[in-house]
Amino acid sequence: MNQTQMTLTAARSLTRDVWELAFEGDTSAIARPGQFVNIAVETQFLRRPISVCDWSAGRLRLVCRVQGPGTRAICGAAPGTKFDMLMGLGNGYDIGKSTRRPILLGGGVGVPPLYGLAKALLAAGITPVVAMGFGTRAEVFYEEEFRALGCEVRVSTVDGSCGEKGFVTQLAAGTGCDYGICCGPEPMLRAVHRLDQLAGGQFSFEERMGCGFGACMGCSCETKYGRKRICKDGPVLLKEEIVW
Repeated sequence: MNQTQMTLTAARSLTRDVWELAFEGDTSAIARPGQFVNIAVETQFLRRPISVCDWSAGRLRLVCRVQGPGTRAICGAAPGTKFDMLMGLGNGYDIGKSTRRPILLGGGVGVPPLYGLAKALLAAGITPVVAMGFGTRAEVFYEEEFRALGCEVRVSTVDGSCGEKGFVTQLAAGTGCDYGICCGPEPMLRAVHRLDQLAGGQFSFEERMGCGFGACMGCSCETKYGRKRICKDGPVLLKEEIVW
């Protein structure tokens, strides 16, 4: 973990309430896709945890949904604003555990960390299928960004206004994928966990956090191997250790 100052360099609206944010600064603490940063907001007591979408030396990309005053302050900041961040938090995804034909399943703002993961898998010679689920066409983002990487992309919307009508879990059918790597709301993760097609997988959990680095125990959960902290031992858990 590293505490550092990051400078916002650009922001663009992806949907009505989702923003892509670009920062510059020290990113050396980030080691794996699926890790997150914890951002201090001047007007708020607790930091705001946001998954890393993509990063390189000196550059960081986050995708954030405005949900309250903290995220509104982050997404509404002007370029040049400096943010205090805790970097490289969580365990992230382990691409070494993936099979040759994984499917990446994301729901809503669970999609962004899968972008950095897709890049890492492609660099390792593994081409994943990307399945993204949203409520409506107006909520869809990053479809073309994943296609530009060279991934096979499937999209579902609950109302059928874009892609296949229904939920993201049904997009796994016919892909031949046997390993699932996912991020999204817990009901979606539960549904993915029940897919018999996927023999193994990695699941990134969302949770309210106090410290973000394992000290307060506020985000601990039960697993088959005892209690684990979502912020430090997670947010990524293996399929075989999850207790619902």
